[in-house]
Amino acid sequence: MFTSNPFAGLSATIPPLVMQTYVVVMIVLVAAGTLFDVVHKGSAKYFFKNWRESKSKGATQIGGGEMVSLAIKTGLVDVLASGEFCNARRRVAHLLTMYGFVLYIVTTALMVFGFPTPATPAPGILPQLWWLGGLMVCLGGYWFWFFIRVDVVAEGNSPFRVMRADLFILSLLGSVTLGLIWAFLQARGSAGANVLFGLYIIATAVLFGSVPWSKFAHMFFKPAAALEKRASYANGTRSNLPGPADRPETFGSAREQPRHY
Repeated sequence: MFTSNPFAGLSATIPPLVMQTYVVVMIVLVAAGTLFDVVHKGSAKYFFKNWRESKSKGATQIGGGEMVSLAIKTGLVDVLASGEFCNARRRVAHLLTMYGFVLYIVTTALMVFGFPTPATPAPGILPQLWWLGGLMVCLGGYWFWFFIRVDVVAEGNSPFRVMRADLFILSLLGSVTLGLIWAFLQARGSAGANVLFGLYIIATAVLFGSVPWSKFAHMFFKPAAALEKRASYANGTRSNLPGPADRPETFGSAREQPRHY
């Protein structure tokens, strides 16, 4: 089960081109949704405006070498290590979900486009990595939802409250969970596999089609925001964003410790 490509089995009932087209449509939805989010919310305009003001008001100018250094720190600390999270549990849950999602998406694309039929068997490592990525998403996502997110009671809110901001994590968990269950049932030859596959397709469409209304697009904005934040502190200005992840003592203009629940 863990070494067989679940998408290759679909070729008996669905032409590979159909699944490949579906994946392309999902990619287009993410790109279009992100662009819509940028235009509608003015995110790019805000960051460029903030960046120009930071450069003009800065007491010191940042050279090219220092900017490269800041970009590397941003990539290593803020992006790859999710240094923005002060809460260790939340950081681990986020990293599990993030890396699991990347692994899951990449292996899905490789199996759908590179090994679409049983006549083109995928290397056993690909399905194994697909399962590993999906399980990492479930571990990190459900850990966050059931054991970390309940900390909202500290703010006086009900742990059962669902908001629009929860659309991304809920649709992600729904898509991946249904995908894993479908793959399991298909490997066992269960008659219910087709039903689960239909639900998996619907949940995945919700995940990638709801970009303008979910927090999906934030993953593209965060690196730019983190870099602008570091640059503003390096040139002597103070961003209105929280301080750099590895400098928690500098938190906005008020220099407060960040709170991540």
